[in-house]
Amino acid sequence: MNIVITGGTGMVGSKLTNHLLHKGHHVYILTRNASNKQNTRQLTYVKWLGHNSSPEKYLPTVDAVINLAGASISQRWTPSYKALIRDSRIEATREVIRIINSLPSKPEVLINASAIGYYGTSKTNTFTEESKPIKADFLHRVCKEWENEAAAAKSEGVRVVYARFGLILANKEGALSKMVLPYYLFIGGPLGTGDQWYSWVHVTDVINMIAFAVEHQHVCGPINVTAPSPERMHSFGKQLANTLQKPHWLPTPAFAVRAALGEMSTLILDGQKVLPEKPLQSGYTFSYPSLHTALDNLFDK
Repeated sequence: MNIVITGGTGMVGSKLTNHLLHKGHHVYILTRNASNKQNTRQLTYVKWLGHNSSPEKYLPTVDAVINLAGASISQRWTPSYKALIRDSRIEATREVIRIINSLPSKPEVLINASAIGYYGTSKTNTFTEESKPIKADFLHRVCKEWENEAAAAKSEGVRVVYARFGLILANKEGALSKMVLPYYLFIGGPLGTGDQWYSWVHVTDVINMIAFAVEHQHVCGPINVTAPSPERMHSFGKQLANTLQKPHWLPTPAFAVRAALGEMSTLILDGQKVLPEKPLQSGYTFSYPSLHTALDNLFDK
């Protein structure tokens, strides 16, 4: 297949690119800085979102588009940065739709990133792909608008999948690299009340689930990219501590986390119990369905 990826140099995008190359696909990465990248027989960098850039002129017949572009949410949410979180996703997705519209032969599928923040936060509700959002907070509004932009591809006959990512676990990258630091300093413990849900997923399953959605035409609409066994924060921290052979003992009160991180603290202190009902019903098999197997793999136990 010829597969186009935006956000291809990020944590998920780079691992996904390697996975697809290993499977024999040709990957076209849309990037703002294509001139300083080295093309290979199977990997081509194409400039986009620049002055007078027209990436569609440099693309062959495309089988799939995977849109992962967007500014990181793991940074303090000042008003200007919240605008960047939203605008980076909407701008990139609109350009993806423009490119699809301009291609003489349309891709079979668009996989568009989203997040479980779509549902809002809750300590009591369980969410599947069929669940209605319960809170119109910042992350919900961003995810809803993001998905609505991607939905425009359906008018071109393109199958659209909204990949609602949970807490992605990867060794030495992403959220987990920040979560382990207190444990290495022997000050790890529950954050806030400790009863908030973490709907986590091993990065390998993220990659495999995206590839599964590309390859299986019956997968469409929203899919929850989360493991089937979410954990409350206190249990998550205990299992992480056991894996690292460190204590889990020192609580950090919610007010201290909010003071340090501001509104972004909702990613740590709030949460939602999200289940991947549609991937399981579609025949996807998780490589790491439980937290202890995921952590053992990530830390080579």
